[in-house]
Amino acid sequence: MPRGSLARHLVLRLFPAVVVLILLDISITWLMTRKMTLEAWLLRDIFWMMVLSQVLLVSIFAWMLVSGVRSGLASINHLSQEISQRSVDDLQPLDTAGLPTEVAPLVAHFNDLLLRLDDSMQAQRRFVGHAAHQLRTPLTGLKLESELMLTRSGLPDDVRERAERIKSVTDRMIRMGQQLLVLAKADSSTRPRDSFQRLDLCEWVQGSGAEWIPAARARNVELQLQAPDHPVWVDADPVLLEEMLSNLIDNALRYGVGASVITLRVGANPPTLSVEDDGPGIVPEDAERVFEAFYRSPNAGAAGSGLGLAIVREIARAHGAWWSLASRPDFPGTRITVVFPGPRIGARLSRQD
Repeated sequence: MPRGSLARHLVLRLFPAVVVLILLDISITWLMTRKMTLEAWLLRDIFWMMVLSQVLLVSIFAWMLVSGVRSGLASINHLSQEISQRSVDDLQPLDTAGLPTEVAPLVAHFNDLLLRLDDSMQAQRRFVGHAAHQLRTPLTGLKLESELMLTRSGLPDDVRERAERIKSVTDRMIRMGQQLLVLAKADSSTRPRDSFQRLDLCEWVQGSGAEWIPAARARNVELQLQAPDHPVWVDADPVLLEEMLSNLIDNALRYGVGASVITLRVGANPPTLSVEDDGPGIVPEDAERVFEAFYRSPNAGAAGSGLGLAIVREIARAHGAWWSLASRPDFPGTRITVVFPGPRIGARLSRQD
């Protein structure tokens, strides 16, 4: 039996116990046959004595067997617990130290599969990022050409209408490319935590949210901020956080048809950022899928790529935060909340830890 195998472990664990049980059985038998006279014992007493001794021996052996198996499977149970506690984005190889030799090859093949899967996902993310970056230059040129065409006087109405459509489509494609770049940057495998900074969430939301006041006024929507007077500290990437807030406000302006107020709310314990509107809300069927990439509700009236809330989800996940959505009838409108784990630079925890 090879060293480190489960069979070797069980034999080494159970062999001393079996020897002790055999010696105990021999001792009891010798005691009954050599030290006791038949006159002092009835046959019935001898029978029950033998039954009780065998039951005791079998019970002790069963207990030793179960404890031996449990100790042998302890490393496998530890491995199972490690897998269950991993986040969905953690594709690092599993630790094979201490595993029985019967199980180690299976875990090694599983690790090889994880590495190949991680390489495939990395290649896919690099392709998306590179493609979005390379498309941005020609799209920007196309947008510029359409804008120059629209500035000319005497342009026929049908040509002007086509140029406006080209500009509108180009704007959407440029926006989608930017969103794809943000998705690639927010991916946990790119280690966004390395660029985290300690921020006062109240002060940061006040400054970043103020940039959306002109866009809100253009739609006759009032933008409000409700935050504590004291600082609320979080560790975050300012660029990713800016993109997350922008997508939340843009989503409220774009799809909150008829909304009059958008409220940016900051909570202190735990650190929380909520964006609320008093619009028509989201139907329950769509609420379960709006955070999926490229999903667009059949009821959505405004144009979009379906990436806004998917970006919010990925950025929240990169920060170890969790997110929730409340809408009618539980909330008069739509409220999207992101709950941060608080300052913990260097902790390297994930959302599921």
